[in-house]
Formats: sequence, C-alpha cells, structure tokens
Amino acid sequence: MVVKCKSFGLFGIDCYPVDVEVAISRGNALFDMVGLPDAAVKESKDRVRTAFKNCGFEFPVSRITVNLAPADTKKEGPIYDLPIFMALLKATGSLDADYRDCAFLGELSLSGEVRPINGVLPMVIKARELGIKRLFVPAANAFEGAVVKGIDVYPVSSVYQLYMHFKEVELIAPAVYNEDFTVENDIPDFSQVKGQYEVKRALEIAAAGGHNVLMIGPPGSGKSMLAKRMSGILPDMTFDEIIETTKIHSIAGTLSQGVPLIKTRPFRSPHHTVSHVAMTGGGNTMIKPGEISLANNGVLFLDELPEFGRKTIEVLRQPLEDGVVTVSRVHGKYTYPCNFMLIAAMNPCPCGYYNHPTRKCTCSEKKIHTYLNRVSGPLIDRFDIHIEVPPVEYDELAAKANEECSADIKKRVNAARHIQTERFKNSKTTCNARLTDSELETFCEITDEASQLLKSAFEAMSLSARAYNRILKVARTIADLDNSERIEIQHIAEAIQYRSLDRKYWNKI
Repeated sequence: MVVKCKSFGLFGIDCYPVDVEVAISRGNALFDMVGLPDAAVKESKDRVRTAFKNCGFEFPVSRITVNLAPADTKKEGPIYDLPIFMALLKATGSLDADYRDCAFLGELSLSGEVRPINGVLPMVIKARELGIKRLFVPAANAFEGAVVKGIDVYPVSSVYQLYMHFKEVELIAPAVYNEDFTVENDIPDFSQVKGQYEVKRALEIAAAGGHNVLMIGPPGSGKSMLAKRMSGILPDMTFDEIIETTKIHSIAGTLSQGVPLIKTRPFRSPHHTVSHVAMTGGGNTMIKPGEISLANNGVLFLDELPEFGRKTIEVLRQPLEDGVVTVSRVHGKYTYPCNFMLIAAMNPCPCGYYNHPTRKCTCSEKKIHTYLNRVSGPLIDRFDIHIEVPPVEYDELAAKANEECSADIKKRVNAARHIQTERFKNSKTTCNARLTDSELETFCEITDEASQLLKSAFEAMSLSARAYNRILKVARTIADLDNSERIEIQHIAEAIQYRSLDRKYWNKI
C-alpha cells in the first residue's frame, strides 16, 4: 500500500508541489529515501523514527521506502519530516484519515515537537493556487502563513497534537491574521542631523525617484548617519512590494518572530568583508538569497566602498541594471528579485582628508590614485547622484534650530512617487530610476533652454550615454518634486551638478 502526502519545495523565490509517497513492504528492516534528497532530507528518517517511538507509536520493522516526487528535482532542508511522519502513521494503520485536501510542512525534534522552517509564505501562496484547502505548518510559522486568504493554515506544535486533531479528539483552530499588528519603528530621524542641507536635498531626490547615490567626504562628516535615515523617508510600500519582500525574507529565514509581513522598506548594510556569493546569493547546498535580494524594494548601503573586494562590488553592475539576479548551479538556476537603491559612502583618500578645507592630506598621489581606482568607472557611472559631504561647521553643530524631520520629507517623497505611480500605471516601471529608453522619450519632455544646457554639459563633461540618461531621470524626479509636467532648465541644472564628482576626483589624479 502506498500512502501520499502533499508538501512543497523551494526553488528560488518560487515553489513547486512535492508528493511524499510512503510504501511499507516485506523484507529486512530498512528505511530508504529516494527522489534526490540532500543530506538534511536524508536525515529525516532518523528524526521521524525517533519521534515515532517517543510519541508512543509502534515503528514498523519492515522495509520502508519514501519517494519525494518529482524525482528529478533536488529536495533541500528538513521540511519533509512532518509529511513523512503523517504518511507513515497512515501506512502503519495508526491513523485513518483523508489527506487529499491537506499539505504538511515542518521539521521534527526527536520528541515530536514541530520546529519552524523557512519559506512558509511562498509555499502557502502556492498551496492556495493549487486548490489545497488545509495546510499544517509549525506553530511558529502560522502567523506568517495566515496572511494568505482563501486557505486554512493550522498551527502545529507537536505531532501528537496533529494526531489528536485527525482523531477529532481535540481540533486545532486555523490561525487568524491580525491586520493591526505593530512593529516597533527604530529608524533614526533626519531631524537629528545638523546641517548638510545639500546632501539632504540629494537624498530626498534619490528617495523620490529610487536613484542610486554615491557620497564622498572626510571621516566624521555624517555619511553613514545620513544613509541610515533613508528608510524613514522612502515612500510607503505597495501591497505587491510587501508580499515580494516578505517572501524573500521568509525564504532566507530573516523574518522576526511574530512579524508576518514586512511593511518597512529593508535597509541592509553588509560589512566590507562580505563575499561576492553572500552579496548576490548562493551557497554550497541550499541556495539562499544574498544581500542584494534581502535589500529588494529597500536600500543596500555600502559603507567604505573602496574597502569592499573588487569582485564583490563589480558583481553589482548587472543586478543594478536588470533588477534581478540569477544564481546558476549544477542542479538549477535560481532567480531572485533585487530592485534596490544602492547608497555608497567613501572617503576621498586613505587618510580621508584629500581636498579637506582645513586638514592636510598625508597621502601621496599614487596612494590616492590606487585608492580611488578600487571603484571602477562603470560602477561609478551607475550612480545617478554623486554628492560631496563636507565637514560640518561648529556653528551648525551648536545651533539650536530645529531640523526638518523625516516625516515632513516623506510627505514630499510620497507625493512625487504618487505622480510616478499614475504615470507608469500601464507599464512595469515603478519609479523614475527604472525608466526604459522608450519611456525616457515619452515622459521626459524637456524645454528648449533645458535641452541646450544639457547639450553643453554633455560636450563639456564628455558624458556617456548612460550618464545622459541618468541626468534625465534625476531631472524628471526633481520636476516631480516641483509638480512640474515639463523638465525646466533649473531641473536640468540641479541634475547636472550631481554628476560632477567623478570628474573632480577620478579625472584629477
């Protein structure tokens, strides 16, 4: 007799159904698992056998074969413990229940407790699409799964509790999603930053249009301080962005306990020792999303940019353009979204005081040249906005005047992003930074005076075609902040000034 239980497997950000088939036959006591299981899946037989005995059930002294179909797809992780256990219960006659509209997910402890797993949200979404009515998941993941409407998600604390549920002795109530859940917001506020009005303006433009920013300045000028406040002024997330972001963090296992949805845009700040694999995603066994995907719909902040490995920062170039990253391995290709804002900060030289107004730089020209050239020209070209962060004067630090708070800045950002949402409602583009070449011609209507200024700047600064497009995109965002249909000369002038630092530093040495 063959008993089937439904379950799921993860493949990148997507899922696929897995049929867990259990057959018990005569022969020497043996527990075989087939269907391309990895090491964690193979170890399920030991967890299941021990949990079976510790929960008071009689484990069959027979030949047991477990097949995970489809057999040509590699299965990863301990999520198949629970469906294997339930199939064995039915195969041994310990439980007579109908599993046809059910699916099971969960890792077992040796005592029969059901432990949390990663990736519950995308698997619940897939289960609903396939018409499954009941999904049994670890109790710690039930709040996350209950977000999805149209399917009952049952929190399971132990296999004995699940056994009693199917015996109809003590029923488990489906989890209920609480839409009023709150998460403590600990994002620092822009009102805590003294001075730096030009930089704040640049970051406001970046937030309004989703533009990448490169900040250059001496130590202590506030680069990191400013970047860490970006999440507080980014526009509110749409429901699709919330679901997509939560799915990625669910797969990565970074969802906080009791937080079913991520409603605040992510802010990721990896250390400069991060590897290129950790940045893009991958791994030797289970393929996990990297930092650029965990920053999806949010901010990736790279502090001390030249200190990152050359390979680590160069792998960002294609994801910045495509908005997705594909990790290729022998057993498949995994694609993760990575629509993030890149904010980078760096010193102008190893000592940090090159071009400082009061302190003398102690670096030789060769050292400065070597330091700056750790960041390639093609990568610099992918930053829409280059902004210099000067040292803050004493009078600004000691001033008692109230600085503008993040909430006020965010109102203007939301208004500008609303204009873009209406503009791109019939396309896949989400913000000005993602404008396609054809959309640039359609939506970037520019006055004759502004066009003439842009032409002069293009010739004088020897700009690339990419730089030209990025100036137009930034100017479009500045015009949106001014609620202007056309791009005027002042919008182009401001956008051009955000493309000059590479000429000041990289072309000077």
